[in-house]
Amino acid sequence: MSPAPPETSRIFWKCQRCTACCRWPGDVKVNEQEIRGIADFLELDVDTFIQRHTRLRTDRAGLSLIEKPNGECDFLEGNDCVINPVKPQQCRDFPNKWNFPGWRQVCDAIPVPVENEGL
Repeated sequence: MSPAPPETSRIFWKCQRCTACCRWPGDVKVNEQEIRGIADFLELDVDTFIQRHTRLRTDRAGLSLIEKPNGECDFLEGNDCVINPVKPQQCRDFPNKWNFPGWRQVCDAIPVPVENEGL
């Protein structure tokens, strides 16, 4: 039996805006630059934004966006992100650079093969 051929492609998950990731409870980390950008977008000063829309992360290493009592993101309205143009990098990176256990059971992202460069 010969060895398996080397992997020639990887998968890029194309978001379908199903908002399942926005409904999953947990920390949505925000840094200073993201806080300023979101505050400006919402026409709030930074201190007001921090007081109204963030909390201390569970690891106490920074701030996270707050959640609604049901666990979904405070900025989710129906199936729309009200801060989509300035959403945190963590949101932009899902599910390609991070995801959570069982995400494929709730997320509608479509797998798209991407050829590896240099092969």
